[in-house]
Amino acid sequence: MPSLPLSLIRGALTAPFKKAGGPGAALPADRPHLPAAPAAPRPLAAYRTLCGFTETGTLPVTYPHVLAFPLAMRLMTGRRFPLPVTGLVHTWIEITAHRTLHPTDPLELTVYAEALTPHRRGTEVTVVTEARLAGELVWESRSGYLSRHATRPGTGTTPAPAADGPPLPAVTEWRLPADLGRRYGAASGDRNPIHLYPLTARLFGFPRAIAHGMWTVARCLAEAPQPHLIRSVRADFRAPVLLPGTVTYASDGVAFLLRGDGGRVHLTGTTARTAPEAARDGRS
Repeated sequence: MPSLPLSLIRGALTAPFKKAGGPGAALPADRPHLPAAPAAPRPLAAYRTLCGFTETGTLPVTYPHVLAFPLAMRLMTGRRFPLPVTGLVHTWIEITAHRTLHPTDPLELTVYAEALTPHRRGTEVTVVTEARLAGELVWESRSGYLSRHATRPGTGTTPAPAADGPPLPAVTEWRLPADLGRRYGAASGDRNPIHLYPLTARLFGFPRAIAHGMWTVARCLAEAPQPHLIRSVRADFRAPVLLPGTVTYASDGVAFLLRGDGGRVHLTGTTARTAPEAARDGRS
């Protein structure tokens, strides 16, 4: 497994030599890869506990992203990657599970960059993660990461977020502790400084540590009825969740959101499900 701390150090050292939005930017052809292996039981158990997943016979739909995140960081901190990793913001994620996955499945993981897109606030890169089982594509995700920089009006092709639809019914409220980022970092391996302590977060412009976006997605999905039946997810990260803090999870069974103090929306998303009998058979 690639070392995430070393990737972060490499990213910090190479960032000053990269200019987002520069002419002729191209994505590397690199495809970091991990050979087939099952999830390690102890980190998986810690992840389930922290995110609220109670079903132990299946793999949480978000977990392959966690397993492959060090590969993504190795890609994005590489010398040929055109965007500086410092300040890169995870803006959205789409996940598709083509079949039900289990903790003992030996997943083969691959990550690559798919597209650079002009954004109204800078440049966005799409990073793809794929999981294969005996050569079959069984899970995939696409994530948008935004590098902010000055742009000319009208040059961005990424649309502004759609206006909020009808209000979703509140389901429950969560009080998030100050050490949530450190606990999730220990469970997932993602120890980005913005999530750990107020001091390290302030170095990157945040008043205090913020929750991991992928924890907020996972926690929302774990709260849904029968989360092991979820086969696809689209989530958009709207605003950081400061720690400690209190948030409200709202959902109508398909759409969901996370709302903070004053009604500020932090996360919006939608899900689709598979039939229970297909899940038992391992089909999508």
